Amino acid sequence: MKITTKRIAYLSFLTALSIILTRILSIRIPIAGVEGVRIGFGSLPIIFAGVALGPLAGGIVGALADFLGYFINPMGAYMPHFTLTSFLTGFIPGVMVFYVLKRCRTLPILLISIAVGQIITSLFLVPYFINMLFAVPFKVIMPPRVLSQLINIPLYAYFVKVLFNYNIIKVRKIRDIAAGNSC
Repeated sequence: MKITTKRIAYLSFLTALSIILTRILSIRIPIAGVEGVRIGFGSLPIIFAGVALGPLAGGIVGALADFLGYFINPMGAYMPHFTLTSFLTGFIPGVMVFYVLKRCRTLPILLISIAVGQIITSLFLVPYFINMLFAVPFKVIMPPRVLSQLINIPLYAYFVKVLFNYNIIKVRKIRDIAAGNSC
C-alpha cells in the first residue's frame, strides 16, 4: 500500500466517520445485558475503505475506528476481539474485490464481497466472542443479528456503489473541465 498524504487524509476521514456513525448515530439493542445488535451505518466507511483503497486500508480504518472509538466513547471494557472483527470488516471485502474478483465493482460483485465479510464477522465472529466473553447463548444472539444483516448487506452494497458512481462522475467532470470539454 502506497502511503501518501492524500491517502492518509482519506483514511483519517473514513475512520472519524466510522466512529461517529458507530458510537453516536446508531441504535443499540441490548440482549441479556450486553449489546446484542447495533443498528447503524458504522461499518459503511470501513467497508468503503477496503473496497476503494485496498484490503489493508480497510483493515486499518476498521481497527483504528474500533480502538480510537473505545477511548472516545467507551462501552464497557476494551476487548481486542472486536478490534479484530472490525479489522476484518474492511479487510475481507477489500480482498474479495481486489484479488478474488479482480477489481470489478458492479453491484452484484459488491453484494457478494460485502456479504462474505459481514457473514464472517457479524454472524460468526461477533456472536462467538459475545458468547465466549459474556456467556450469552447463540439462540438469543443470532435471530436479531441475522435479520439486521439481511437489511444491512444490500444497503451497504448499494451505498458503496452510489459512492463509486459519484466519485467516477466527479473525476470525469474535473478531467473534462481541465481539458476544456465542459458539458
